[in-house]
Amino acid sequence: MKSIPAVALLACGAWAQAPRIGDINVYGLRKVSAEKVMAAAGLASGGGLPASKGDAEDAIEKLPGVVLARIEAVCCDGSVAQVFVGVEEKGAPRPSMRSMPDGGAHLPQELADTYHGYLVAVAKAAARGEAAEDLTSGHPLMADADARSFQGRFQDFAGQHTSWLRDVLRSDASGEERAIAATVIGYAPDKKEILNDLQFALQDPDDSVRVNAMHALAAVGVYGQKHPDRNLRVSPTWLVELLHSIMLSDRLESTKALLILTDAGDEATLGLIRDRALGDLIEMARWKTLRYALPPFLLVGRVAGLKDAETERLWEKGERETVFTRAGAPTRRKP
Repeated sequence: MKSIPAVALLACGAWAQAPRIGDINVYGLRKVSAEKVMAAAGLASGGGLPASKGDAEDAIEKLPGVVLARIEAVCCDGSVAQVFVGVEEKGAPRPSMRSMPDGGAHLPQELADTYHGYLVAVAKAAARGEAAEDLTSGHPLMADADARSFQGRFQDFAGQHTSWLRDVLRSDASGEERAIAATVIGYAPDKKEILNDLQFALQDPDDSVRVNAMHALAAVGVYGQKHPDRNLRVSPTWLVELLHSIMLSDRLESTKALLILTDAGDEATLGLIRDRALGDLIEMARWKTLRYALPPFLLVGRVAGLKDAETERLWEKGERETVFTRAGAPTRRKP
């Protein structure tokens, strides 16, 4: 199965680089209106990004009923950035995270340097449009030769030092080092041995750790489907809970992983999505930025019992609401 690495998804580095806003996608709303959120933050399609991301988020958090807000700009279609605004309202479901660890485990500097070299190689491959990777081995393998050479080093280290990586993932006070460990431990030869470690990382307080763990779990899921005799069962519980997150990366990567887990049909997982996070998923599938709305839309289609081809046909016809209704969402009134 081909995929795009998590590190290549959100490519907008500097906040001030995109002078104009394209689509604005607001999510997490139950009572507060999107119009109020955008007005508070000073966001408007065709306008410029706020001078201060932090000030704009603070302004949203001052709205009655709002607890937290997160604004992310995703670059770029020419000079246009797509903006995503995550809002957590008071009393809304939210994924629970562990406290920050304060242990003394650390990674060797050589592995940290290898990981940073890998990120550079992936970024270069993405810039060339060559960021595809193969997950069928149970860990990501890039088509790009340079990036793949770094992944070979991950395999070597994980094969010899799985316990070390586990200690770092669970106790290192550095979020950056835990994120590296979440990626590298996925290359350990015994996938069953590391399943609990990657599931543990889904509740890490650092979003980069969670994203790397989800990406690694997705590869394990692909491998498990190809090799049912290995009895590799990726639990969907925390992947579904992360659909409540205000962090865009949590929602995108959990959607990708859940698509992989339900690729051959998994009624238990689809039922859990229906019971726990269908509203969040439909909210994402209504996003204006189509390339980000399509993956959750496909997942809603599976919840509705549709084949992917039928879901895609309805997408092409612009009949998103038909799929949402079939999945069990109330009919949306037209304004």
